[in-house]
Amino acid sequence: MRSRYAAFVRGDVGYLLRTWHPRTRPVRLELDPGLRWTGLEVLGTTDGSAFHTAGTVAFRASYRGGSLHERSRFERFDGAWVYVDGEFLD
Repeated sequence: MRSRYAAFVRGDVGYLLRTWHPRTRPVRLELDPGLRWTGLEVLGTTDGSAFHTAGTVAFRASYRGGSLHERSRFERFDGAWVYVDGEFLD
């Protein structure tokens, strides 16, 4: 989760696509170049340890002018944790 947030901050579309599950990954991703991320707060997790194949992360990512509150689902794919999808909480 933290590495994907950092990729959003840097505008690293390649990393975001590589860490997105192929089942749900978009063909292309366009980020808003004017959006300025200002912080990440991980609010909770479920599963996601070395013994799990899936897990969730609830977080709030702040940006200048607002925030995004989401519960993201992750799964192991080819040995790595990848983003599957998310549910907005606010």
